[in-house]
Amino acid sequence: MQLKHLRTLLSPQDGAAKVTCMAWSHNNAKFAVCTVDRVVLLYDEHGERRDKFSTKPADMKYGRKSYMVKGMAFSPDSTKIAIGQTDNIIYVYKIGEDWGDKKVICNKFIQTSAVTCLQWPAEYIIVFGLAEGKVRLANTKTNKSSTIYGTDSYVVSLTTNCSGKGILSGHADGTIVRYFFDDEGSGESQGKLVNHPCPPYALAWAANSIVAAGCDRKIVAYGKEGHVLQTFDYSRDPQEREFTTAAASPGGQSVVLGSYDRLRVFNWSPRRSLWEEARPKEIANLYTVTALAWKRDGSRLCAVIVKNLSSGTRVVLKSHYGYEVEEVKILGKERYLVAHTSDTLLLGDLNTNRLSEVAWQGSGGNEKYFFENENVCMIFNAGELTLVEYGSNDTLGSVRTEFMNPHLISVRINERRQQGMEDNKKLAYLVDMKTIAVVDLIGGYNIGTISHESRVDWLELNETGHKLLFRDRKLRLHLYDIESCSKTMILHFCSYVQWVPGSDVLVAQNRNNLCVWYNIEAPERVTMFSIRGDVIGLERGGGKTEVMVTEGVTTVAYTLDEGLIEFGTAIDDGNYTRATAFLETLEMTPETEAMWKTLSKLALEARQLHIAERCFSALGHVAKARFLHETNEIADHVSWEYGGEGTDFYQVRARLAMLEKNYKLAEMIFLEQNAVEEAMNMYQELHRWDECIAVAEAKGHPALEKLRRDYYQWLMDTQQEERAGELQESQGDGLAAISLYLKAGLPAKAARLVLTREELLTNTELVEHITTALIKGELHERAGDLFEKIRNPQRALECYCKGNAFMKAVELARLAFPMEVVRLEEAWGDHLVQQKQLDAAINHYIEARCSIKAIEAALGARQWKKAIYILDLQDRNIASKYYPRVAQHYASLQEYEIAEELYIKGDRTKDAIDMYTQAGHWEKAHKLAMKCMRPEDVSVLYITQAQEMEKQGKYREAERLYVTVEEPDLAITMFKKHKLYDDMIRLVGKHHPDLLSDTHLHLGKELEAEGRLQEAEYHYLEAQEWKATVNMYRSSGLWEEAYRVAKTHGGASAHKHVAYLWAKSLGGEAAVRLLNKLGLLEAAIDHAAENCSFEFAFELSRLALKHKTPEIHLRYAMYLEDEGKFEEAEAEFIRAGKPKEAVLMFVHNQDWEAAQRVAEAHDPDSVAEVLIGQARGALEEKDFQKAEGLLLRAQRPGMALNYYKEAGLWSDALRICKDYVPGQLEALQEEYEREATKKGGRGVEGLVEQARQWEQAGEYGRAVDCYLKVRDSGSSTLAEKCWMKAAELSIKFLPPQRSLEVVRAVGPQLIGIGKHSAAAELYLNLDLVKEAIDAFIEGEEWNKAKRVAKELDPRYEDYVDQHYKDFLKNQGKVDSLVGVDVVAALDLYAEQGQWDKCIETATKQNYKILHKYVALYATHLIREGGCAQALALYVQHGAPANPQNFNIYKRIFTDMVSSPGTNSAEAYHSWADLRDVLFNLCENLVKSSEANSPAHEEFEMMLLIAHYYATRSAAQSVKQLETVAARLSVSLLRHTQLLPADKAFYEAGTAAKAVGWENMAFIFLNRFLDLTDAIEEGTLDALDHSDFQDTDIPYEVSLPAKQHVPEAQREEVRDWVLTVSMDQRLEQVLPQDERGTYEASLVAVSTGVRALPCLITGYPILRNKIEFKRPGKAADKDNWNKFLMAIKTSHSPVCQDVLKFISQWCGGLPSTSFSFQ
Repeated sequence: MQLKHLRTLLSPQDGAAKVTCMAWSHNNAKFAVCTVDRVVLLYDEHGERRDKFSTKPADMKYGRKSYMVKGMAFSPDSTKIAIGQTDNIIYVYKIGEDWGDKKVICNKFIQTSAVTCLQWPAEYIIVFGLAEGKVRLANTKTNKSSTIYGTDSYVVSLTTNCSGKGILSGHADGTIVRYFFDDEGSGESQGKLVNHPCPPYALAWAANSIVAAGCDRKIVAYGKEGHVLQTFDYSRDPQEREFTTAAASPGGQSVVLGSYDRLRVFNWSPRRSLWEEARPKEIANLYTVTALAWKRDGSRLCAVIVKNLSSGTRVVLKSHYGYEVEEVKILGKERYLVAHTSDTLLLGDLNTNRLSEVAWQGSGGNEKYFFENENVCMIFNAGELTLVEYGSNDTLGSVRTEFMNPHLISVRINERRQQGMEDNKKLAYLVDMKTIAVVDLIGGYNIGTISHESRVDWLELNETGHKLLFRDRKLRLHLYDIESCSKTMILHFCSYVQWVPGSDVLVAQNRNNLCVWYNIEAPERVTMFSIRGDVIGLERGGGKTEVMVTEGVTTVAYTLDEGLIEFGTAIDDGNYTRATAFLETLEMTPETEAMWKTLSKLALEARQLHIAERCFSALGHVAKARFLHETNEIADHVSWEYGGEGTDFYQVRARLAMLEKNYKLAEMIFLEQNAVEEAMNMYQELHRWDECIAVAEAKGHPALEKLRRDYYQWLMDTQQEERAGELQESQGDGLAAISLYLKAGLPAKAARLVLTREELLTNTELVEHITTALIKGELHERAGDLFEKIRNPQRALECYCKGNAFMKAVELARLAFPMEVVRLEEAWGDHLVQQKQLDAAINHYIEARCSIKAIEAALGARQWKKAIYILDLQDRNIASKYYPRVAQHYASLQEYEIAEELYIKGDRTKDAIDMYTQAGHWEKAHKLAMKCMRPEDVSVLYITQAQEMEKQGKYREAERLYVTVEEPDLAITMFKKHKLYDDMIRLVGKHHPDLLSDTHLHLGKELEAEGRLQEAEYHYLEAQEWKATVNMYRSSGLWEEAYRVAKTHGGASAHKHVAYLWAKSLGGEAAVRLLNKLGLLEAAIDHAAENCSFEFAFELSRLALKHKTPEIHLRYAMYLEDEGKFEEAEAEFIRAGKPKEAVLMFVHNQDWEAAQRVAEAHDPDSVAEVLIGQARGALEEKDFQKAEGLLLRAQRPGMALNYYKEAGLWSDALRICKDYVPGQLEALQEEYEREATKKGGRGVEGLVEQARQWEQAGEYGRAVDCYLKVRDSGSSTLAEKCWMKAAELSIKFLPPQRSLEVVRAVGPQLIGIGKHSAAAELYLNLDLVKEAIDAFIEGEEWNKAKRVAKELDPRYEDYVDQHYKDFLKNQGKVDSLVGVDVVAALDLYAEQGQWDKCIETATKQNYKILHKYVALYATHLIREGGCAQALALYVQHGAPANPQNFNIYKRIFTDMVSSPGTNSAEAYHSWADLRDVLFNLCENLVKSSEANSPAHEEFEMMLLIAHYYATRSAAQSVKQLETVAARLSVSLLRHTQLLPADKAFYEAGTAAKAVGWENMAFIFLNRFLDLTDAIEEGTLDALDHSDFQDTDIPYEVSLPAKQHVPEAQREEVRDWVLTVSMDQRLEQVLPQDERGTYEASLVAVSTGVRALPCLITGYPILRNKIEFKRPGKAADKDNWNKFLMAIKTSHSPVCQDVLKFISQWCGGLPSTSFSFQ
């Protein structure tokens, strides 16, 4: 694609005048430009400015310049423009269809931040990006906007795909996000797609990729899933600046990017699947490109000029619909072109300049095109064939077919015009391999389907589309006539076939014959020539037609009879006169005759009767010719007399119908003209009397009777008695008819007539006459019927038997002669057997009780199952001889089990065994044999059989037999004898695995002896005897093989050894060459040396590796040394350059003289070593003096020193050290001291002794060091004394610093041995107070520690106390700790879980401390699930109003109301405890700062609930308070925001049900079931609140975390609710009171007045109120009295407790005479 500058629309301005945005309308008629001054200019498609309008700000108070236009787009119908502005608004202007229409704002969308970009991809949908990072959608129909997706980054660009169904947004952080309204089946992902390296201001979505660019001066093309396809880097180009905007062509095949003074163009190459850069468009002084818009028609890329370079002709290829042409291909020998647009396909024939454009949905370029037919293009795509006729813009047709070969498709489009046919377009194709379909493309219907038995491999229609030729895989050529639907096989072994162009003549080749059908209507008429090659083609031109045949290397032309071809063409063209004239020039041959026939037929159809007459004359059909001659005379006469076409005259038409043997049509034509006589004469001439009489009857002709008489007379004259008899019968004369039938020798017809007429049956003579005739004619069955009819059963039975009509005979016998039935059944069976109907005979034999015959018949009929069934019913002796025959049949079917059973039944077990043996089922044969034969006989039988098999060479079968009788050794021997070693090994492995290895070895040796080395190798290796294999090959001189085996099987170094032996056998240069080749030369030398073959080693090293010689000398020397040949060894060591080794050898053998000699002569450095060695010898002999002298000679005083040390001769050691190495003297002394210490007590005493000596000498430092070295090695007293002495000396005599160090060293050591006081005293001597305290603490001498701290440094008193507390804590001495630190003791109790002690101790402390630990204990109990114990704790100790305790109280309340089993009288005390605690809490809250806070109100509410629960439990204990308990359960429902809703509704429902309030029970339990379902689903959204409208039962309750009612009870409730709802007897309404409000609701619906709840029932008090002293507390009088009465009658202590509580709570009871006593 190239860019061309057409014109400038907006002239340059002075100063910066940025074009902010541009847009083309969808109909390509309008172009909008928005300038920096916020005015929209409108241009037409030619670039003429036609209109303009100003935009407006969101709010005028900020002025007209308060915003910028950032985005602009036309609506899909091109009548509106959307404008996106930075003042947070989008306006939609209606601009109308015509220029100058009024501009009005029709939509506005206010946003939360600036609009940065905008697109209008579909009707009503505007998509835009905001500065806050959101991409939103505005709907112009609903005038609402919504967020599609949000990001945290400014939207810098927005674009759509080609279809407008998907959007891409670019963000300031480099993110590119994709979103689809409809992914059109692409399956591409949505969401964040790419992280571009910079903000992608230039973003375009092309057809095959996404192109992004920005300030980094790089253009990146991304694939459909965000991977990088290509990068164009301009960052090093100094002329290039950042990319600011991009636009893709509407087809998505090109992208343009704008930067500074430049537009860069990229085109997609479908062939390479890459973007290719076109030449950039440079525009000087344009500055930064700020906006680009691409016209919707692809900027006129709708026309493509295709130029033929050879001829220079041009074709303009253009989309009729204005689509962009995406790609153009020239195909089919460069004659045809194919081009795609987004929705259409363009096809063209460049020779004829015929172009087509058809609708085409792209399928990814998978189409295949065939151009074999000049008129039509065939397109295959996904199993569908589409035909497009060049020059037509509609598809000709499409069909489903999988066969893409052009030889299997034939299309004919108006190729030979025929008379009376305007359009002729037909297609033949393969539906499947064996089925051809023929379609009329004009009507689009199927005109023929040919199913063939073999696969079709070629087909073609003739040019007129009336005949179809096809050939199958067996090379048979078939002709199918489409009109008559007839198929004819016309040639075998057809290797070539073709229609002659321009005619219906057919040419084919069959082996060495050329076959030509000049008249395809007569396919049997074929002209044949002998040829000696293969037909390669047809050529027609210059008035002749030639068949080209290759004969060897030459091509021979066989000319066809052009005249005959011409005839065919004349016929097709309907020119029969020309055809006649042509035929008259030819001699009469079979071909000519066929042509005359064709012409005659066609001439008759065309009513050209003179030509037809001429044809019949030529063919020698005299009668037809004469008849037509007469007809022509009539036609000519009529034409001459009356004018017009004589052939339309009725007589002519009738005669033509007669000629076609259509007499009915002729009769109709005559009768239409009322020519009755002519019609009758026609039938009489033809002797068709019946039709003649019928015409006469129909027309009431007077000569009717005469006609009938004449007809009868004619029948009699022509001796047609049968026809005459039928005539008499039809006229009702039975006797005459019978007489005629008998005369005609048709007694059966006479008998039929007699049987139908009762009156004739009485004529005995007549019947006798007929029966005699029937018997004479051997029509016995018919005679039998007649005898039976006249009640003569004996004669009837005889006749039936003679006529083999056994069915009738048996039926008659059953009635008349029952004794004869059995005989007749047998005779019937015999007859059927004679007729070979054996299976039919079986049942008759069974009926006749002829078992043998029945069995024979069953066997003959191969009815085996029937035969078995009959045999099983027979006596064993009879049946036994037949069973084997049946068994043989089943054996042949391989149904061996049945055959075996039958053989056994027939006492032929041996045959069964033979059967199994022959079938190879040895195991079954053996099993059967074992049953009926002795084992030794079976063995003999099998072994004999096996030997027989062995002789026949059937070794496998023989093996199976041997194995079956457990004689595998015989099989092994057999295989060995026949040298079938593999099988032998297989059997040994199976039956004697322990001998397998030996067998392999044995075979290996045998095969080696036979010289079969390869096979021997296999067996040796199988026996894991690779060495034997190597030796075998070695002994045979096959070193290569030996080497191969050793390398493969012999471990790491075996092959080296073989190579060595091989080389050794060769010797000299050959050995060197071999070892070099194998890369083992060095290894071989080493090997030779190791194996003491020194001569060979020297030879190899001399020839090839001279540097190895010294090494070999060394090895040789070592070898000689080992052999004791020291002199020779000395010489070799010196040759090897290793004199030191010789010295060492002599040293080792203590030959000091020789050693000295060699060392002095060859290795002076070793002299010292010799002396040292000598000295060692002297030391071993304890000759220290001599050794010392030698070592000093060797200048090794250190060694002498070490030897003295090792010998414990410290004095000598010290002497040597002092004389020769004075520097080491001090270290030696220290070592001596260490040694002394190590030697236990004796060593310690030594140290002490030495220390005393130092002390006496005034060396106090040394003395102290010596004392400090004493360690506690069992004698702690001595050690203590020494350490104390060291400390004492240091304090007295050493400097303060040193004495401090000594004391700090001694102190821990004294502590370590438990002398804490001594250590402390030492510390105190040097004023180390803290260390002294620590010593006392460690010794647990607390009083001393406290005293020291108090007296010497009071700062450490707390320190001592803290350690004392920690000590008590760690020791668990809590009781002692109490006296020291109560809080710590309490914490420790809590930590140890001693809560009772903790609380007991805390009770003795103040209230605050007590409640701290009560709260901790309560929390612990709640965690452990001990809610009741936590409650008891607060019952005992009271509930303070501490806010930090509130959660504990709430948790106790929650656990209590959620716990199971509390809905009973037994639960009273639990509820009373909870009530009392909450009452105590509320009383405390009133006095605290939390009074009247939300928490206070919540606890008051909890107190009320607890009171209701306690009262309910009390009421449940008294029968007469049952309704009070129920009411309390119902009242509790108004507090379900604090209670588990499902439990509350369950309890209320069951209570209501118990007291008979079924309506209420139904509603509550129904609600309960809804709640349980909600708990299962985890949401309350599905709840229906309609039942609880206008009540104070809350809707908004928290969803319980778990089910509070067990499954069994839930199911019970479910069943009850279901039953009640099915009955429909209950009204689903809550009961109401006089307020018109639900009776338990405190708030009246109508007035909103809130009633007080009754303290006894919780129900609203409407009248008869009893008020208490505390405001807001009251009771319903009736319920109060009822409660008091129940207490008086039942003396219930729990109810009394309730009253007592009410008295406390409400400030006393109302004045009654009630006493608590």
